Amino acid sequence: MAQQICRRTAFKLLATGAATSMIGLAAEPKPQNTKWKTAIGLNGFQSGSRNYKKNYPIWEVLDFAARHSFDGIELVSDWPSGGYPASTENERVRALRRFYDAFGLRIFSIQLGAGGAFDPAESARRAWLAEFRDRVALAKQLGCDCVGLWPGGGLRGQTLDEAIARLAGTFGESGRIAADAGLIACFEIEPPFVFNTEDHYLRILHGANHPALKGIYDPSHFELMTGSTGKPEEMLRRVGVQNIGYVQFCDTDGTLRDGGTSKHLACGDGYVDCAKSLKLLKDGGFRGWIMVDEWEVPDPYEACVKCKQAIDQAWGA
Repeated sequence: MAQQICRRTAFKLLATGAATSMIGLAAEPKPQNTKWKTAIGLNGFQSGSRNYKKNYPIWEVLDFAARHSFDGIELVSDWPSGGYPASTENERVRALRRFYDAFGLRIFSIQLGAGGAFDPAESARRAWLAEFRDRVALAKQLGCDCVGLWPGGGLRGQTLDEAIARLAGTFGESGRIAADAGLIACFEIEPPFVFNTEDHYLRILHGANHPALKGIYDPSHFELMTGSTGKPEEMLRRVGVQNIGYVQFCDTDGTLRDGGTSKHLACGDGYVDCAKSLKLLKDGGFRGWIMVDEWEVPDPYEACVKCKQAIDQAWGA
């Protein structure tokens, strides 16, 4: 469990950061990381607050991440408070970036729902692309490398094949928008979605057909999409490491958590050989972000520690 950092210390960090730089580069830069960059997902603390009624002050979470030598974080839109600012809200955007810079952490990605990306109505898909364009502009100002996309929602009267074709077309345009900003758009599908198989994953990826539109590797989802065989790395091999934009890392036991999405566990708490996925990523030339995904894990701090140990050991091996 993280040691708590008091509010006075947190505010001191923020004040120091604000004084050091008007554009938010408050903390001293870390040495250049030539291997994987590691991050924590705020989604785990968000879900812990909701499901287990625990309190995770944001400054405590970020102090924990900094002390355990993580490089960055992935934002979620509705935690710890409110939604993302619009890209045109300059003061809010600068303040948001300064807050994380003060802890020496980089915001590497933001999350965005993508149900509108396969809506049957062309006007709705265009509206989603307009929202995505604004999120890309925001991500660029925050110093991100990625924007994560989750195409949840129902079919709304269309067939599955029609939905996949529409999603792939919209995601292809998303790749072009992201590339123009020097970013990559990365999507993930999950067992509760209408898109929930390896075939769906590959059809979306190859139908979009843009180098800046990539997939997210989450062993828990890949595990269920391959029939809970204990070998999610085999689907990763078939998808191709070169098609992975970033990783949301965890262990799993091949089941759903309380009827929801794939059960995420700390490395060593499930039955997957986490080292095999990491070796495949390393050997395949992946050098991007690996985020610990502690979604609905009772103790996200413990999960972060265990998963980072596995990541560091895999690189050292």
